[in-house]
Amino acid sequence: MNAILHALQMSFAMGWEILWPLILGFALSATIQAVISHSEMSRLLPDDGPRSILRAMALGAASSSCSYAAVALARSVFRKGANFTAAMAFEIASTNLVLELSIVLVVLMGWRFAAAEFIGAPVMVAILVVLFRLFLSKRAIAEAKSQADKGVSGRMEGHAAMDMAVAGDAPLLERILSKQGFTAISHYFVLDIVSVWLDIALGLIIAGALAAWVPAEFWQSFFLVQHPLIAKIWGPLVGPLVSMISFVCSVGNIPLAAVLWNGGISFGGVIAFIFADLIVLPVLDIYRKYYGWKMMWFLFVTFYAAMAGAALLVDALFAFAGWIPQARQARVAEAAIQWNYTAVLNIALMALAALLLWRFFTTGGPAMLRMMSARGHGSSYHHRHAHEGHR
Repeated sequence: MNAILHALQMSFAMGWEILWPLILGFALSATIQAVISHSEMSRLLPDDGPRSILRAMALGAASSSCSYAAVALARSVFRKGANFTAAMAFEIASTNLVLELSIVLVVLMGWRFAAAEFIGAPVMVAILVVLFRLFLSKRAIAEAKSQADKGVSGRMEGHAAMDMAVAGDAPLLERILSKQGFTAISHYFVLDIVSVWLDIALGLIIAGALAAWVPAEFWQSFFLVQHPLIAKIWGPLVGPLVSMISFVCSVGNIPLAAVLWNGGISFGGVIAFIFADLIVLPVLDIYRKYYGWKMMWFLFVTFYAAMAGAALLVDALFAFAGWIPQARQARVAEAAIQWNYTAVLNIALMALAALLLWRFFTTGGPAMLRMMSARGHGSSYHHRHAHEGHR
């Protein structure tokens, strides 16, 4: 019982540390989604040329951090005519370049890890584009399209279908501050949290258990700390595999990454671990449903190669620049609630969350959420009823 309480205490401490950055990140992400429409995405991603890939990454960075929603939306735009490679680039950006991920990384692990994630994600996309051009045949894409058109359900289908961005020629700030914009922001905010809260909770619980129960000696042995050169190669190779079996996606991976960093994994290994939220076992099963067995295995192999390769390159770049932290002091230690800047920011951001929740509940949000959960679709319902709250 003491061991369990110790692990839960560690989980709570990490949760308290990342509460304000999570709320802030979700609020900023919701604001961006509220003024950037998904409806034109298929038209904007016609091929795998540089412009389409850059657009895919920009759209991904402006979207939700939920891995499942990103995968569902990628299939949706692929079915509507978007290039398959560009759709996969969108997936990568939507879980590695979003604001909430960067903010949590800075708070728990430091700016260097956030910078490595920001630099490494485009590198991973570039590697993936090359691999797809070399090894992905037109026949394989046609087979994947045929399977995708069957519409087999995965997860977060309704979230991916929802598009309530505020259109028009009004200035950006005016659209954000409008009643319609306020409603859209509140709905995206709540739906993003609903889509990832379980991953975040699992990530905190697993991270707390690992930090409390697993001795440092085990991590040092597993990550080959005594062999620095081998460890630099081993970390990026094993990082994605550890992530795969953790079943935790997106932001929920960050507390686990902090534990692994303190335990001795290389800098590149941490980055590869964070990258790998798109090949965890539940997501691989969704690829199987969406695109078939062959494409699932192709995506696993190419994504793994791109993740490990990008992490190795980022590790080498940061080592050359002298940016790899020497101290392993990610914030996973036990901590009591104290009256400090974290407490002040948590209270302030919880007040903002309460305001957005109020708007969500008073503008048809719960009914929309029930509809999306029951049928896996939310777009048509949302377009008919959500604007009733735009007053």
